[in-house]
Amino acid sequence: MRITTDQAEITKKTVDRILGTPSQVWLFGSRVDDNLQGGDIDLFVETQANVTNRASTICRLYGALMMSLGDRKIDILLKDARTVEVPIFGIARREGVLL
Repeated sequence: MRITTDQAEITKKTVDRILGTPSQVWLFGSRVDDNLQGGDIDLFVETQANVTNRASTICRLYGALMMSLGDRKIDILLKDARTVEVPIFGIARREGVLL
């Protein structure tokens, strides 16, 4: 996994703070492979809460993570209690690392 333990902890705490509830956060994509270099930080966030406005929540998550982790490219997938399951969610769970 190519983020530090501190970055993983900051990410998890930031997501929980913004969502206001404990959630599960997976790091997936190229950052999971220790043999690669660079790449954006791909996050899959899953919560059992109902998110009123997913687009706004993703923007708030992105901003808070940028402030916490520094200026880097971050992609966020968000699944709340009402989001329909799509294949990329399963891929993120299966191939990702739970933070």
